[in-house]
Amino acid sequence: MIFQSADCRALLPGAAAVLQARPMRSGVMPGVRAALVALTALMAVPAAHAGGDWNDAAIGWQAHEAGLRAAKKEKKPVCLVFFTEWCPHCTNYSKVFHDPKVVEKSKKFVMIRLDKDKNSDSSKQHAPDGEYIPRTYFLSSDGKLDPELHAPRDRFKYFYDERDPASLLAGMDAALAKLR
Repeated sequence: MIFQSADCRALLPGAAAVLQARPMRSGVMPGVRAALVALTALMAVPAAHAGGDWNDAAIGWQAHEAGLRAAKKEKKPVCLVFFTEWCPHCTNYSKVFHDPKVVEKSKKFVMIRLDKDKNSDSSKQHAPDGEYIPRTYFLSSDGKLDPELHAPRDRFKYFYDERDPASLLAGMDAALAKLR
């Protein structure tokens, strides 16, 4: 598709001024300059945070080992999330952690988030049904996985709904009831 200058004006405010500022040279295909302006403007848009915005300000995410020590000391269950920076499902799932109910409920857990690519040994250790991402586990305060605590599905059992916090909240409730 070749953009005409009117198309560019509609898509990108200010593009028309750029197009009019430099007369089109002969021999240049019509619309090429408009396409270049559009591409240049798109490259100037900041990229979304890779891996998502996990609400670090409100969720008390901890490092793996420090989190396990804190869980043991505080006698709190652990919510362990594996993600990667490149995963679109992880980016979607990260938004669930902005839900006010999830934020409030997270205070009853030691929250640990690990990048699967940077923590491959831990990822392999916590992969009862595979190393897919994102996946969320609920561990006892001594760091043990209860395999009965998972999302309501037959496959990818530790994949909670990436858009609806209700799925994660149900998992958190089940973990709190069982891991007290």
